[in-house]
Amino acid sequence: MLHARLKAGLAGALLLGAFAAPALAQDDLVARGEYLAKAGDCTACHTTKGGEAMAGGYVFKMPMGTIISSNITPSKTNGIGNWTEEQFARALREGVSADGRRLYPAMPYTSYSNITDDDMKALYAYFQQAVKPVDADPVRKTELDFPFNLPGEMAAWDLLYANGKPFTPDPKLNDQQNRGKYLVDGLAHCSTCHTPRNSMMAEESDKFLSGAVVDGWMASNITPDKNSGIGGWSEDEIATYLKTGHVEGKAQAGGPMADAVEHSFQHLTDEDTHAIAAYLKTIPAIATSKTAQPAYSYGKVSPVDWTQYEPGEGASDTNDYTDTSTTNGPLLYNVNCAACHGINGEGSDDGHFPSLTQNTAVGAETPDNLVMAIVDGIHRESADGNAVMPAFAPETQVIHTGLDNDQIAAVSNFVTAQFGRGDAGLTGSKVASIRAGAPLPFLLKNAAALAIIGFVIGALVIIALIFWVVKRSRKTA
Repeated sequence: MLHARLKAGLAGALLLGAFAAPALAQDDLVARGEYLAKAGDCTACHTTKGGEAMAGGYVFKMPMGTIISSNITPSKTNGIGNWTEEQFARALREGVSADGRRLYPAMPYTSYSNITDDDMKALYAYFQQAVKPVDADPVRKTELDFPFNLPGEMAAWDLLYANGKPFTPDPKLNDQQNRGKYLVDGLAHCSTCHTPRNSMMAEESDKFLSGAVVDGWMASNITPDKNSGIGGWSEDEIATYLKTGHVEGKAQAGGPMADAVEHSFQHLTDEDTHAIAAYLKTIPAIATSKTAQPAYSYGKVSPVDWTQYEPGEGASDTNDYTDTSTTNGPLLYNVNCAACHGINGEGSDDGHFPSLTQNTAVGAETPDNLVMAIVDGIHRESADGNAVMPAFAPETQVIHTGLDNDQIAAVSNFVTAQFGRGDAGLTGSKVASIRAGAPLPFLLKNAAALAIIGFVIGALVIIALIFWVVKRSRKTA
């Protein structure tokens, strides 16, 4: 790991301040490609838990069906071992594989289109020379629902939404900010999660990085808006968050962002994480709520009167404490959360377990990330160690009896009322809705019915035209 980081650091240093990199020795080219692959977070999507690196098989559950990531090892039978550099570049920039198949935008080729020729050469060298070939296809295959499995759909989508433009430095930005722009808009593909999507699942460019729901988690607004964005964060704090996944008094990463920190951001050089922070400070601020203060500013440590819940000795031995179905929020907090986060939500003295006051997840306008942290837990390896919070949903809890949706709602309401911006007013059904993710746009939700109606109308139009032509021919005769 240390050797890899040293190589990554060397590669990152070679990149600074220059988008047209000088010619490199082959070993340096491969090392630079490895660094860029980490910046692109290739592992997260092309490696399954416990599986071979880059062998594919990761499952994307999308509104249009299930997409399985492909084997991108240099295997000549099952991977990209026979691909030329030009074919490799076309796949990354245009979403077209070597055999001409259109990829799905789960692969962020709309972002990777800005990768420079020098960086593309380095990535190709790394994947062809340093990744272990795996001669096997993923067990599962991509299965799309009707009508998304019809041929030609992705070509039309690409025509509308894949711009394919190479990176061009912005003359209004300095070198550091342009470096950040290159990473944020390209390899780091931040907009993939942080930009809302329209009814065709394309990113809404006028809402760039203003936040979106991903697998139930809220990918935060990372524009410089002071209240709903990260305008109150310093560049150092943003860079630290990318490296470690947490900043005391601000936020901690969970869900997909924790994966991004673990597999990608923690491996970037300090110069690159600061470049990302510097660029994010320059993009247009977008206010996504009417909140009067940032989420992390809510709450202060104040003692909770636990005597009403723990009167002491035998008086504490109530049925509620032995009833695993209780929806008493304070009792659920006391039993499940207080050991790590403190009875007053103050967190641990060493900061390993975060305070629940001045915490974005607790003070946010919507409690999605608080709920998802309780449901899925937190699992993150980063530059300063591991962060672990157990999952409490019945499907994921392995230690105790899990909490059902009503109980998750109850404990979340207590936490937001006591330590955040106020009672979130959650119910079990609202928790279920958050866990299900963002509601589908009308077009996606009704795509099959609309497609059938379209085919029927098209067929009727063709029949009508045939009758009209026949009738006109008879009159002419």
